[in-house]
Amino acid sequence: MQNALLVGLSRQVALRRELDVVANNIANLNTTGFKSAGSLFEEYVGPNARAANVSGGDRRVSFVRDRATWIDLSQGPIERTGNPLDIALDGKGYLAVQTPQGERYTRNGALQINSSGELVTNEGYQVLGESGPITLQPKDRDVTISPDGTISVREGSAAIDAQRGKLRMVAFDKPSQLRKDGAGTFNVPEGVTLQPDTDTRIVQGAVEKSNVRSVVEMARMIEVTRAYTQVATLLTQQADLNRTAIEKLAEVPN
Repeated sequence: MQNALLVGLSRQVALRRELDVVANNIANLNTTGFKSAGSLFEEYVGPNARAANVSGGDRRVSFVRDRATWIDLSQGPIERTGNPLDIALDGKGYLAVQTPQGERYTRNGALQINSSGELVTNEGYQVLGESGPITLQPKDRDVTISPDGTISVREGSAAIDAQRGKLRMVAFDKPSQLRKDGAGTFNVPEGVTLQPDTDTRIVQGAVEKSNVRSVVEMARMIEVTRAYTQVATLLTQQADLNRTAIEKLAEVPN
């Protein structure tokens, strides 16, 4: 009976972890550039726990173990906004941004200009160009971002374009190993090589929406919740069975 309780508990822990992942996906359904996540679990065979089988022998007891969380890096739908500072990345590249924790990478192209004239993300992180942070002048107007990331402006009353830098876009040899460091930023672990990206194209006046599939995530949340409830019911029945057995033993006359 104790084995059943332990197996059920391991299953509940795994379901709780999966529910957290699904809930986070749903919470970021409208987060620009967000990549959904999923959970991976594996069977863990206890080295000591045993359970009797129908043939009269012993068999190993299997538990559920949380192995990892994986990230779906597929591209989300591109939505037109008309804002000249909004960009969508059409390809597998990432923008390089400067955060308080160091350099990070994102596909969130909802850009802004801060009080210092710097091009930043909606979280306030500096967007990096090939020569460092990109800064615009107070008189700059008619911002144009070309497909290769070159930023051009009209300065004051000038009739010709002036360049303010080129967005630094990067790719990775092992993108599946990227680690989330916030809702829309990624950190690069050791063993992953970073390289310039020349294939991704910039779409100005648009953003890449989250790749979360709302219907799938809602269905999964219902499924996980039901499974959790079923395991809880099983554990309650096992506890009641233990209590009943103890009460019956207590009634046996000496």
